Amino acid sequence: MNVKTKKAFLYVGMYFVLAVVVILSLAPLVWVVMSSFKTNSAILSSPFSLPTGFDFQPYAKVLTGNNFLMYAANSFVIASVSTLLSLLIFAMSGYVLAKYRFPGRQLLFVLFAVTLLVPGHTKTQPIFTIIMNLRLYNTKTALILVYLTGGLAMSMFILRSSFNSIPKEISEAAFIEGAGFARNFFQMNLPLAKGGLATCGIMMFLGNWNEYYFAALLTSSPKNRTLPYALAFFNETFAYDYTRMFAALTIVILPGIILYAVTQEQVQMSVAAGSVKG
Repeated sequence: MNVKTKKAFLYVGMYFVLAVVVILSLAPLVWVVMSSFKTNSAILSSPFSLPTGFDFQPYAKVLTGNNFLMYAANSFVIASVSTLLSLLIFAMSGYVLAKYRFPGRQLLFVLFAVTLLVPGHTKTQPIFTIIMNLRLYNTKTALILVYLTGGLAMSMFILRSSFNSIPKEISEAAFIEGAGFARNFFQMNLPLAKGGLATCGIMMFLGNWNEYYFAALLTSSPKNRTLPYALAFFNETFAYDYTRMFAALTIVILPGIILYAVTQEQVQMSVAAGSVKG
């Protein structure tokens, strides 16, 4: 077998594996979306058939009933505020780790990285105790505080790499001109790290938008429920209305898919750069 034949078999095998992974990943999502346009009887009798038409009435009923828009607004506010605050804090941390030399700098970065190895659910007891002691149970503030730590380790990798890529001469020139830490950070370095900031923001927002565990743990009243948590109640409400249930699921998952699809190239480039330079 010559070299060209070996390469051909290699490419065929590689694309075959990729195709299988893509099909396994997309098939459940496509099935949910297609089922949202089918009647209950069609879903039960032929679950894998294509819809005969595209009726958006189930989507209208979901959006106008069951406090769906309130839950969506809660999710958006909580995810947005926690993401913005996290970006500010993580950006400052990444900037200091990248531009300053001080004792324990590498150890501190390693400690940030170690958080990748800690399952989020293992922090349930201390988080719940802190929230209860602060009297923040069943508030949006509680979820915002918990979500602040989401994506910490990955953000440190990406943001430190982004600030490392900025020439140090820019900061040195700013200091010579009399700029302090705040001005050097916000006016000189932060705008140049917008690629890493955008990537971290997208990843953290998607994680916060889809988070279910702590939303179910720390909220009890409908007025503070997030959309992923509310889906559990939709499943009960739409137990015999599969069309509306699938419509609700589609509305929840599509924003994240669209956002990532639009920004996937930038996200992948920033993550790769962080893994190489970080």
